Amino acid sequence: MGVVARWRPKQELTEQEQHIVQRMERTGKLFAFLRHHRHELIDDAFQEELEAMYRQTGAGKEPVPPGLMVMAMILQGYMKASDATMVELTVFDLRVQMVLDCMGSTEPAFSQAALCEFRHRFIRHNMDRRLLEKSVEVAMRHKEFDPRKVKAMLRVAIDSRPLEGAGRVEDTLNLLGHAARKVVACVAREKGWPKEKVCREAGIPLLLEKSVKKGLDVDWNEAGQKARALQKLVKQLDAMRAWLKKHVPEEQLTRPPLSVHLATLEQIGKQDLEPDPEGGGGVRIRKEVAEDRRVSVEDGEMRHGRKSKSKRFNGYKQHMATDLDEKLILACAVTPANRPEAEATPELEKDMKQQKLRIDKLYIDRGYITSSVVEKVQEQGGEVRCKPWKSKNGELFSKSEFKLDMRSRTISCPGGQTQSFTLGTTVEFEAQVCDGCPLRAQCTQARPGQGRTVAIGEDEALQQRLRKLVKTPAGRQRLRERVGVEHRQAHLARRQGPRARYRGVRKNVFDLRRASCIQNLEAWQRRLEPSPAKVG
Repeated sequence: MGVVARWRPKQELTEQEQHIVQRMERTGKLFAFLRHHRHELIDDAFQEELEAMYRQTGAGKEPVPPGLMVMAMILQGYMKASDATMVELTVFDLRVQMVLDCMGSTEPAFSQAALCEFRHRFIRHNMDRRLLEKSVEVAMRHKEFDPRKVKAMLRVAIDSRPLEGAGRVEDTLNLLGHAARKVVACVAREKGWPKEKVCREAGIPLLLEKSVKKGLDVDWNEAGQKARALQKLVKQLDAMRAWLKKHVPEEQLTRPPLSVHLATLEQIGKQDLEPDPEGGGGVRIRKEVAEDRRVSVEDGEMRHGRKSKSKRFNGYKQHMATDLDEKLILACAVTPANRPEAEATPELEKDMKQQKLRIDKLYIDRGYITSSVVEKVQEQGGEVRCKPWKSKNGELFSKSEFKLDMRSRTISCPGGQTQSFTLGTTVEFEAQVCDGCPLRAQCTQARPGQGRTVAIGEDEALQQRLRKLVKTPAGRQRLRERVGVEHRQAHLARRQGPRARYRGVRKNVFDLRRASCIQNLEAWQRRLEPSPAKVG
């Protein structure tokens, strides 16, 4: 492949562009902003990084300038357009044509296939992270932001929000049937047969119906019918597996995509089924939900998660780190919905380290309190601000009634008994002293001969500092400073919607980084706008 063409949009506005920009003083401001500042975001240095994605790729069709494609992806995220719609917008939307520097063109600036291929290449080379970094760099470079805070000590807040997955969530019977259909479809393509022929030959006629449950055709309200339906489906799945071993070459069974579909079917069976204790060699649906249970065939990384004890969702958690002073999103991560918040912080740390950013004050909720970023901020002399864990013990004395001395590593109960402790252990007060204590009835319901116990956390020193913080009006005011990250999350939720655009963790990381980049550009744009006082 020869030299990749570089995007060189002009900076001066034509008369037509000036008219368009004037029309967008109240709505569509980002189009006008990008027209004025696109050369700063997509500069020569960044374009050189983009061009490196194409080196040593061999001969082939010359790509559309990657700088133009990045700008198109930003507009696509801003306009919430599909790939097909985005291609057409380059022909009939003057705002898009103006930003992409193709005014008056009657042909699309790129094809749908080119846009899709570029996105995959962009993700593969981790350039979506670089795009988010670039949006922070260009914003911080301007005098409207405090240049002293670049690469300096920052007030950073980390928060998460639920994201419904794009894959269809199904019950066990439908999951098994869906996975089996994928196997049948793959075998049909390999053999050049109709799917119906594969179903009949493989002994799984249930898949001839539009749905597995329609093929089973039972009264689901009648006792025992669901169990019999499951046995029927499992029997036909076993027949299909036996037929595959006999009629499909081993090399095909172990080669994607067939091997992937077979692995999905096996995974669902292992997670959702267990031997029937009544015997007979049958199976039943598991009584307890398997750890890390798969909930969708199409998106294997989606998981069950909880917004609260009563509200459940299926999909992912989005995590973001925000600079509270400059209102810029610094780093993003996505995890399956069932994973704890602390698992997202290594990715956030890595991205912030790449930007040489250091945290002075870290604002988090309790889900992140055990994360590695908390420990690192404290090691570097920074401050962690978070609500402490609540100490509950019903009507009895709670842990907060005990006096902890972190220097001497001792804990004293309300009755005056003192014990030494080690972090991460449970302290048990002497039973003999507790039995004769006049406050025993208010402290513990343990049987005589047993003393009161108090758990000491690994992060007990931090928890003690946080409990002192939350007891004062000034401390509670400091905790409320993290509300800025919740505003950023709300803006992202409105921009992206409640449902994931893509399947899988990595593509949804890309979409989150793109949305965060757009949000950073809008923050930059607002900084450049004159204040009402200056306008008046």
